[in-house]
Amino acid sequence: MSAGPGGLIDVRIIERRQLTDRVDEFTFAPIQSNSLPHWSPGSHIDVHTPAGVVRQYSLTSDPDDHGHYRIAVAKCEDGRGGSLSLHHGSHEASVLRISPPRNHFALTRALKYVFVAGGIGITPLISLVAEAESKGRPWSLLYTGADQAHMAYATELCERYGDRVVIHSSSNEGRVTLFDQLAGLPPGTAVYTCGPESLIADATAACADQHAVDVFYERFAATDNAAAQDSPFEVSLALSGRTVEVPIGRSILDVFDDEGIVTVSSCREGVCGTCEAEVVSGEVEHRDSVLTSEERAENETMMLCVSRCTSGRLVLDL
Repeated sequence: MSAGPGGLIDVRIIERRQLTDRVDEFTFAPIQSNSLPHWSPGSHIDVHTPAGVVRQYSLTSDPDDHGHYRIAVAKCEDGRGGSLSLHHGSHEASVLRISPPRNHFALTRALKYVFVAGGIGITPLISLVAEAESKGRPWSLLYTGADQAHMAYATELCERYGDRVVIHSSSNEGRVTLFDQLAGLPPGTAVYTCGPESLIADATAACADQHAVDVFYERFAATDNAAAQDSPFEVSLALSGRTVEVPIGRSILDVFDDEGIVTVSSCREGVCGTCEAEVVSGEVEHRDSVLTSEERAENETMMLCVSRCTSGRLVLDL
């Protein structure tokens, strides 16, 4: 395996396939090895695009295929350049650098699974659906989008799994009503959802009052923390003994960069989990989209790129 700085992996694009008019699939293979790091369903990787922008993409390939990774990328014309760089700046035989897989969206144990995807949010659910199928657990998938012709993998999923996959076309049927679709779920159900923020919010609200129904979600964009009030605070590093001040309007990660404190980071928006650090003491105001409510309450880790301190002083295991 050809590894670069920071444990990054050099891969070659061996296949590029158009899935829809705006979604392309990229298949990667290692350059100097026959295998890539093992991964579990729900995992994602960082991709260093030709433009130098780092973006996170869910793996859609088979976890048992250790020789290839596969991702699907939706071209976003009004985005920040990551998807456009891959669509316009890469081709078969291009060499890219990726991170090892990480997983903040693993399948938990449940009696039944309900998967809800919106648009390109189908990508992390593909491997989760396959895992639920392999475990013999009952499951269903609701896949929403403008119309089926523009929904990546819709036809393949229907052909493979039959009527357990429901395609909802908003152009033909209007906006999906999750309060109806998710009503009356039996206790022990786990709902996994990924897509636009409105879809995640609706799924969470629809399940809020249902007994023993858990909702897990993955975001592709950061939540809006504009209304949150910043206060300055102090961060002490338990291992190095250093202490820094984090002012209003600056993140811990920003200050670490200024002070030459080396940490690993990627998205800088609280969605990828790369900069997660262990908390020794202090109260954290969590602003990420990675940790569950239970993990936030435990106050054991935090994302350095967005989360802050409410107790005036943090001690981190760094």
